Amino acid sequence: MNSKTLHLTEIIPGERLDKFLSSQIRDFSRVEIQAAIHAGKVQINAQSVSPKTKLKVGDAVSVHLVRHEIGVDQAESIPLRIVYEDEAVIVINKPPGLTVHPGAGQKTGTLVNALLFHRPLQNTLPRAGIVHRLDKNTAGLMVVAKMGEARLNLISQLKEHSVERIYVALVRGHLISGKTINAPIGRHPVDRVRMAVLMHSLHAKPAVTHVKVLKHFVGYTLIEAQLETGRTHQIRVHLAHLGYPLVGDTVYGKRGNQSALFPRQALQAERLSFKHPLSNEIMHFSVPWEQDFVDLIQNLEA
Repeated sequence: MNSKTLHLTEIIPGERLDKFLSSQIRDFSRVEIQAAIHAGKVQINAQSVSPKTKLKVGDAVSVHLVRHEIGVDQAESIPLRIVYEDEAVIVINKPPGLTVHPGAGQKTGTLVNALLFHRPLQNTLPRAGIVHRLDKNTAGLMVVAKMGEARLNLISQLKEHSVERIYVALVRGHLISGKTINAPIGRHPVDRVRMAVLMHSLHAKPAVTHVKVLKHFVGYTLIEAQLETGRTHQIRVHLAHLGYPLVGDTVYGKRGNQSALFPRQALQAERLSFKHPLSNEIMHFSVPWEQDFVDLIQNLEA
């Protein structure tokens, strides 16, 4: 349980109570603050008030906020590759092989467990503040929220397709030119572990990937993929649907020799841009390729 008790005397006359408190208490969202006001946990001059109450000179604002932990996952000392961190967000360079969320088959050793060790307050946020995910064997950039307000803001940006997520990948085959893949994705009707392009299904969701060709090799193409939407396995499903499966992808590539060249899907979230949820500043991040991916490309160039 996380609680905060404050007695504020330096108020801004004429400002709404909920807006003022949101500016003063950054680790609680405005929605949480409004709920606390309605519950009588915020008082002015020892009197219960409404979120719209306007502050006056001399008002004494008393605040008692309580947030209960909602997570049940355990904290674990797992190294995090933190690219950037401030009061609202953490930007992480996730290594390949690290699962993001605990699930039925894996309760420990995940990014969630690592985040809870790094900052126990993440346990007060749904999914420990994670707003988007990468597959276990995909490396690269992710942004994690550190407060409710930031989480809702980032989720809204993702829904509005204003978060820029750019990946590099190596695919099998000679992809001649770049293209936009607009093909809905849903759960595979037979193999429920997989996703699939379902052109005429009510259960599929819109999915758009913008693909740019970076370099050709004998039998392979290095590409850049920009997500407009963020469906499960989207890049892997879209490229396999076109006949250009990712190198190392044993789920969506042809069975047998997919892992011979590379032991995982050759995919990395290289660049990430979003609007900072508090300052509205556009934040740009990029990370170098994983060494195994570098070695893969160098071997093809040799």
